[in-house]
Amino acid sequence: MNSEQCSVIIWTGISENGPLQEKIVVRELFMAGILYVVGTPIGNLGDMSPRAVETLASVDFIAAEDTRVSLKLLNHFEIKKPLISYFEHNRREKGEIIVDRILSGESCALVTDAGMPAVSDPGEDLVALCHERGVTVNVVPGPTAFVSALALSGLPVSRFTFEGFLSMNKVSRREHLSDIKDEKRTLVFYEAPHKLSATLKDLYNTLGDRRIALVREITKIHEEVIRTTLSGAIEKYESESPKGEFVLVIEGKKEEKEEITFDDALSLARAYVSQNMSVSMAAKKAAKETGIKKGDLYKALQEE
Repeated sequence: MNSEQCSVIIWTGISENGPLQEKIVVRELFMAGILYVVGTPIGNLGDMSPRAVETLASVDFIAAEDTRVSLKLLNHFEIKKPLISYFEHNRREKGEIIVDRILSGESCALVTDAGMPAVSDPGEDLVALCHERGVTVNVVPGPTAFVSALALSGLPVSRFTFEGFLSMNKVSRREHLSDIKDEKRTLVFYEAPHKLSATLKDLYNTLGDRRIALVREITKIHEEVIRTTLSGAIEKYESESPKGEFVLVIEGKKEEKEEITFDDALSLARAYVSQNMSVSMAAKKAAKETGIKKGDLYKALQEE
């Protein structure tokens, strides 16, 4: 057991028709354990960090999304630890059991099938429950699919929003898409291959035809980045079946610039002339700000 123990000595005075006696009472107090949120490889076992291996080997038990998948990982690193399943459909019941065990002194590692637990993952609820009940939560960082996809996408990544999976519920899906249709930041989604075509069509119908990078099989042998447009992606997967898990990186909505007419530019140039600027300088400055040719503006000013 990894919990710490401490001894408390209590001195009690006793006086019953005799001299004062000293009584020593020793109690063993168990400190609560810790929840470790441990990132695991998203396709290449070589990406498992030494600290992640050490943590999995040192905890009392491991909470796993799919115990069969996690058992393969543990066997590869020759780690033998008790596993408890923790996934979407048992998270409320198992979450309480896990937290109770941690509070009793055991330490637990939370892992998902691949990547960082609690990110687009039911582990989010377990972390929240631990915080609510005063359990210490530590992180052991590891690979994350959406960050890797952003790095590979070639699209602007200084500002982005991670949207996870779109809901299969039609109302929730429609509301989600409506919320993001005017988003100017780069958008990132996860999607499974069997739902990809429908998702691409819904995104196209909501967002219009934007640039997209479809990143699949990250860190695996068949890793691929497909840079195209939403319409191009729809066309591609009408003739071939998508394979592997996808991260979709889509450019944000571009700001619509008002179209500046020649008359607008000429009015601007006139305003500069009225401020005692020379005709040549006024035409040059207005041309630079509007994109209208300087020569055309200069000629129009001269003819007035």
